[in-house]
Amino acid sequence: MKIRVVKQSIALTLVRLSVLVSIIFLFVFFILIIAKGGKVLSLSFLTEAPREAMTKGGIFPAIIGTFYLTVVAISFAFPLGVLTSIYLTEYAKPAWLVSTIRIAINTLAGVPSIVFGLFGLAVFVNIFGFGVSILSGSLTLGILILPIIINASEEAIKTVPKDFREASLSLGATKRQTILKVVLPTALPNILTGAIISVGRAAGETAPILFTAATFYTRKLPKSISDEVMALPYHIYALMTEGTNPKYQVPIAYGTAVVLLFLILIVNAVAIVIRYRARRKKKW
Repeated sequence: MKIRVVKQSIALTLVRLSVLVSIIFLFVFFILIIAKGGKVLSLSFLTEAPREAMTKGGIFPAIIGTFYLTVVAISFAFPLGVLTSIYLTEYAKPAWLVSTIRIAINTLAGVPSIVFGLFGLAVFVNIFGFGVSILSGSLTLGILILPIIINASEEAIKTVPKDFREASLSLGATKRQTILKVVLPTALPNILTGAIISVGRAAGETAPILFTAATFYTRKLPKSISDEVMALPYHIYALMTEGTNPKYQVPIAYGTAVVLLFLILIVNAVAIVIRYRARRKKKW
């Protein structure tokens, strides 16, 4: 009995230490990035274009470029992901077909992001002829976040109680009407949570837009989805690897990292609020 208690005590201590170490690393990470990048943060840094070979000025074109890439990517991936999850949970048969599709989705989720960049270059830039543009980069990012949306939507739909479906069908509604008017509205908060988390992933990715959308330097804002753009993650990469004046460029890179970090934190905070409010509204 004593040995069992000692083992449980050791296991619990290890778990607590693991949590503590994770929290410490997270705080060190935040403090380091903010300490190095906070010096350049100002209103002009957020609203001005870069100048003098990116050694001065702000990151406004990169913020706008990241916004366009993320919005178009989620516009492409969200409906496709939700429809796929509806098919998998409500219609797909037989079991081997469902298993095969899920294996394909999980495999897609495990592919390195740089491979998505090469795929986007080969398919969207060269074969479809979209060129290096917002459209090519957004479609590539959309494929990258597709498994996240599918898995989140599938789990959300599975949490809808069977009683809801049975009650709807017993009242004479068709399966399509039940899905559209009962299942999807009930699962929507959790579906949106998954979609918002995928927005954060798309906004922070560099490799998929490396060959498909991002440009090293421009002071102009994009006029259409066929233009190439600056983006926050690629801007950091360019400043740290391609710059010729690191004395001025490195602080700007850290400042850009702080902005990107807070952008992703805000997106995740929105997801947490939606999930919290959805749980409070549940009455079953």
